[in-house]
Amino acid sequence: VQLQASGGGLVQPGGSLSLSCAASGRIIAINTMGWYRQAPGKGRELVAMSTHDGSVNYADSVKGRFAISRDNAENTVSLQMNSLKPEDTAMYYCNANIKASGDPFWGNHWGQGTLVTVSS
Repeated sequence: VQLQASGGGLVQPGGSLSLSCAASGRIIAINTMGWYRQAPGKGRELVAMSTHDGSVNYADSVKGRFAISRDNAENTVSLQMNSLKPEDTAMYYCNANIKASGDPFWGNHWGQGTLVTVSS
């Protein structure tokens, strides 16, 4: 199983960016799928998470600015980030809880990370 994230970059404060993540491999099912981030010198924190049935959860710091969307048929998750602030600068990681063929248990999988820099 692999998670491939894309879409990071440099944006000015107040700008927008969209991140995408695609899961591939011998996937039987995906439960949660979403995004974490880690700023320099800080721990990894949840940004937004979606369950298979469409329930979503956001960090308080991004509510009203970020929107997560998921395509269960394509095994993809996206994060639309609006009104970006310098404090949103971080490495963003895609995360998914996946049941793969041949694995007896659900696994917690991470993408490689994509850097978002918000700066003027």
